[in-house]
Amino acid sequence: MSTPSGEPGPEGRLRPTGPATVGATVMIGLVAGWLLHPVSARLGNPPVVSWLQPLTLAFVAAVLLAAAYATHRTLHVRRDGLEPHQAVNRLVLARSCVVVGGLVAGGYAGYAVSWLGVRAELADERILRSSLAGLAGVAIVTGALLLERACRVRSEDGEP
Repeated sequence: MSTPSGEPGPEGRLRPTGPATVGATVMIGLVAGWLLHPVSARLGNPPVVSWLQPLTLAFVAAVLLAAAYATHRTLHVRRDGLEPHQAVNRLVLARSCVVVGGLVAGGYAGYAVSWLGVRAELADERILRSSLAGLAGVAIVTGALLLERACRVRSEDGEP
């Protein structure tokens, strides 16, 4: 009996986040980011993306990747255990960052695409910075998926 991604199975185990979840969040973000440009243009000035947004997102991605590496080394290389609350905290962080990272990646990518072909004063800056922020969002999703994978441990019966 299969269950949707993320729901506990018959044994009470969580399944890894599936590609459908990642794809859905990215698509929702793409549509929202693409719609932001025309809606904000009718209401006033479209938002400008500063360098702070992609840099902050890249920092979050680096933290997630470092946490994934440290968790993997602790559980799978050194074979040490984590306190139960630490493992749950890392898994919750990973799952939430998959969703938020997908929304962010799609949102900034959609906003960048909405500026293609537009001759506006800051269009090129918006495209560049939004694209970099979208790539940082992809890095967040990657780091979160790696952290989620690092949290998986084998049970006594050999199943992950």
